[in-house]
Amino acid sequence: MLLYIFFLFVAIVVIQFLYYIVIFGKFSFAKPQSGSPKRIPISVIVCAKNEEENVRNLIPLLVEQNYPQFEIVLIDDASSDNTLEIFEEFEKLHSNIKLVKVENNEAFWGNKKFALTLGIKAAKHEYLLFTDADCVPSSNNWIANMSSQFTLEKTIVLGYGAYEKISGSFLNKIIRFETLLTAMQYFSWAKIGKPYMGIGRNLAYKREEFFKVRGFMDHMKIRSGDDDLFVNQAAEKKNTTICFLPDSFTYSKPKTSFKEWFAQKRRHVSTAKHYKLFDRNQLGLFYVSQLLFLLLSIILLAFQFQWIAVVSMIGFRYIFAWVTMGFAAGKLKEKDVMYWFPIIEIVLIFTQLNIFVSNTLSKPVHWK
Repeated sequence: MLLYIFFLFVAIVVIQFLYYIVIFGKFSFAKPQSGSPKRIPISVIVCAKNEEENVRNLIPLLVEQNYPQFEIVLIDDASSDNTLEIFEEFEKLHSNIKLVKVENNEAFWGNKKFALTLGIKAAKHEYLLFTDADCVPSSNNWIANMSSQFTLEKTIVLGYGAYEKISGSFLNKIIRFETLLTAMQYFSWAKIGKPYMGIGRNLAYKREEFFKVRGFMDHMKIRSGDDDLFVNQAAEKKNTTICFLPDSFTYSKPKTSFKEWFAQKRRHVSTAKHYKLFDRNQLGLFYVSQLLFLLLSIILLAFQFQWIAVVSMIGFRYIFAWVTMGFAAGKLKEKDVMYWFPIIEIVLIFTQLNIFVSNTLSKPVHWK
């Protein structure tokens, strides 16, 4: 029996090597990115529901963007706080701000996709750039950097949405490590020609791509997925590219309690089950290989079976995984989380297992 476990362990290490070096290496070991400045008109779209504090910080940063022609479409999704009033104040001050007011609709109550659809239709420009109300751009060249990756063929641009650093918080390191790992995955698969997701915190596409797939209609009843389910449906090799220029990042405020972050991840994971079959399978295989690597390592070392070979392969696996993620972390300005790599990885593996069990037993809560 231990011999079979050992052979399975070897196979798992090979699978991990293929993921980290062959697939994730497409992004991690890629050359630094450059962008050709564009002058295409851009509509920046922000959907907010009860975000009065966040929008006060975000809107001035959007208004100050260094870009020749852009509008800001602010969508108030039936807020019960002062979000709408704040939007109206800014609309009076800036001619390039357009306000979209969304009232509760019985058929689409509380559905962010309905609100976003109204905003997309109201936008006057064909090229759309999305972020969330709790985000801030990393610089006043955010629009310029994201739009620089558009070409005649590349009409969907996947960006990086980072989380702010909180000094002395181990949870913050876990959150940023998980965000780094996710970005490395979807950037790499996009470079291979199999894009499967993007994030609404930093995503751009031409409006025609939205209407080609009938907008969010095919998954309107799924409360989440205005970003990743849309990309999973609309993105393909010929029309999708990535942007990892440092000035193209956005930063969000991370959760400060494990309970809140766990609930957030439950929502994200529940959406992934609606991906295309290939995408579900490749994500599932990667996670299973991570879990089995850990469990089989413990079993083989506990029985000291071929322990020299086992220890060598464990070391080999951690080296190639650490190097690959380290290069990705350098590109995405997340190097500090790599010092905790082995520990955080183990925490994430068992957190994901917990999420899978929790989502199997009950449904997570979605948009406000």
